[in-house]
Amino acid sequence: MHLTERACAKINLTLRIRGRRPDGFHELSSLVVFAADAADTLLLDTTRAAGVTVTGPFASDLGGDRNLVTAAVETVATTWPAALVGHVTLDKALPVAAGIGGGSADAAATLRLLRRANPAYAGDRAAWHAIATALGSDVPVCLESRLSHMSGRGERLSPLTPQALLAAVLVNPRVAVPAGKTGAVFKALAAAMVTHQPDQPPPVAGHQLTLAALAGSPNDLEAPATRVMPVIADVLAALRSTPDVRLARLSGAGPTCFGLYDRLAQAETAAAHLAIRHPTWWIAPTRLT
Repeated sequence: MHLTERACAKINLTLRIRGRRPDGFHELSSLVVFAADAADTLLLDTTRAAGVTVTGPFASDLGGDRNLVTAAVETVATTWPAALVGHVTLDKALPVAAGIGGGSADAAATLRLLRRANPAYAGDRAAWHAIATALGSDVPVCLESRLSHMSGRGERLSPLTPQALLAAVLVNPRVAVPAGKTGAVFKALAAAMVTHQPDQPPPVAGHQLTLAALAGSPNDLEAPATRVMPVIADVLAALRSTPDVRLARLSGAGPTCFGLYDRLAQAETAAAHLAIRHPTWWIAPTRLT
């Protein structure tokens, strides 16, 4: 059996950090969307022995043999010893440690592959969600891979009905990311402790995805991430200088940033302008889903 899945880049349109939890995680509230045209590709071959091969332009950036794809395969095999697994080939087209959930999206796509390969276990949604949560805070929303509001540390999801989703340009400056980048960003944020689960406000007014609603709910990691990686300020300035951009913001803990546009053609024009001025950056125009 040969199955394929795409692991689309995750974009945090909003990201509010409510505080540090006693378990070491952060309580968050985030509106998440996915890039239909920026993705890794995974192939599952159930005729081969379990294992993972990584190819593609960003394969060498993963480093070592262990990654979240390997962890996903091993966790499914441990959860259901009779499950059919196999060999996963990951074509790594998304930047690593970029703030767009590449590793989480890869793990989630692996889970979707294994769920398709094992219809006997496919209906146990609670078990698949638990596996995703154990793999990482962004994996549950990436498992759904659709417009959602996530809260808690990422395990509580509210899928939303897309309204008039915009197009986007993703930009990564392709600079060396500090070791422990995400931890350093959260340390710079220095969020206060929370001792209870705070009330979560609606992600957008009436679940309408509007620019006004997005503008009023920023990414709380943008300022601390810029202190850790100053190049983020350059990326945001470049995006904000493009024609027709409606909003430019950091995704996750960065350094990837995004600009929103009314139409894909505008995003493609902006991407072309950016590519001329910054030929070493990774730039991807995309529809949102």
